[in-house]
Amino acid sequence: MPTCAHSRLSALGVYGFDRLEPVILAALVTEDPLLLIGASGTGKTFLLNSLSEALGLEHRHYNASLISFDDLVGFPYPDQEHGGVKFLETPATVWGAESVLVDVISRCKPEHQNRLFALVHERRVQGIALPRLRYRWAAMNPCTADQGGAEDYAGSEPLDQALADRFALFVEAPDWDGLDDEARSLVADPGGEGRVADDGGRLKGLVESWRRIFLERIENCPPHILTYVTSATTALNSANIRISPRRSRLLARSLLAAAIVIGEETDSLFSDVLRASLPHRTWGGEVDRAALTAAHRLAWESGFATEASWIHQFLAEKPLAKKLGILIDRCTDPDQGTQAVAQFLASESKARAAAFAFATYAAAAGGAFAIGAEGVNDLGKLAAPILSVSGEFSWYERLSESDSVSPFYTSFARVLADLGTRDGRYERASQFFNWCLVAKVHPHDPAGLEAEIEACVALFNDRVRP
Repeated sequence: MPTCAHSRLSALGVYGFDRLEPVILAALVTEDPLLLIGASGTGKTFLLNSLSEALGLEHRHYNASLISFDDLVGFPYPDQEHGGVKFLETPATVWGAESVLVDVISRCKPEHQNRLFALVHERRVQGIALPRLRYRWAAMNPCTADQGGAEDYAGSEPLDQALADRFALFVEAPDWDGLDDEARSLVADPGGEGRVADDGGRLKGLVESWRRIFLERIENCPPHILTYVTSATTALNSANIRISPRRSRLLARSLLAAAIVIGEETDSLFSDVLRASLPHRTWGGEVDRAALTAAHRLAWESGFATEASWIHQFLAEKPLAKKLGILIDRCTDPDQGTQAVAQFLASESKARAAAFAFATYAAAAGGAFAIGAEGVNDLGKLAAPILSVSGEFSWYERLSESDSVSPFYTSFARVLADLGTRDGRYERASQFFNWCLVAKVHPHDPAGLEAEIEACVALFNDRVRP
């Protein structure tokens, strides 16, 4: 990553953002919304205003805590010639702007936040398109649900999650402790105060060049970037860190642009872009660092490892039927199949591991898909006790005695009652739940797990059997 002496931003008098400079520049290339988060005095506003100066943009800077809607659109008056309403423009209105900075957006009144939604998401105000608007930027202090530092930003409220999800990238501005000695000296120097950011047009030329390459490549986004994005999104959602389908597309755009900016695809770059693509801090949420690191590692190996990359996708998928589909379609090496199954069984809960073994053991033993003898044996160790449980519990009779039986018994009986008929599905569910009671295994969602077992059986019938 660039240092102060070699960074594009330092040429504009902006210091301390070196590590995330590729992320910031990627937002200039994609023209997707960018949000800066940080303590007061960390240069968020200065950075964004400096970018507008360097790019020669018609810029508008609004303070969200003070802005009225008339400040944004002007004063309405009747359009007698065409009917409807026009707006009286001033130098501060948004019409004609090429870049907009909504400062301290987390202090915005709820009704104004709703109006800003269309501006950020659609480049529209009052349903009217803003054809010249390229960049939508915002800045905020940590919200009141995310305090913990020396300063208390009372009035900085959690951002509406729907609005936050419209921003593509979130850059955390470093405070003093996050600056190296060189950056501290440059930041403290008063010589640059009030100076217009002007690098002789170099950044503007670079952004235009990068943008042309981006528009050429976005039509056929490289498969390994898409693999990285889908794997990371799946892994994060499986870890209960919700990533919306929209955000996966924004992540792919940002990764492509960042790689164009630095001229290569690196592990650390993809990790930085993934981290900067998560909006959770804007509403006071926290993302588990271990889960994020694991998601990146899995996604990186899925997208860039040439051998057995399917294993990472297999492990990332949550639904058992999707795991089975990957195993059937992509595994050609029995040793790799054994490795994948062993890792899955070791990482899952006992109930889910047993359900997968119960649904797949017979097919694996019959050689229906590529898995070695050790893998078949691993599945058999879990499936055999389920298949060997004898005796039929009096599900319906005991259900009426629910006060005297385990709540898990009751939940199992209700699932079987909902199945209705004594067909193959009923028999499989009854067998599995019998084992759960004997082994004292308590699935979190019995109905959902039964449905996953059945989905595996249906997939096997559709894809493997003649």
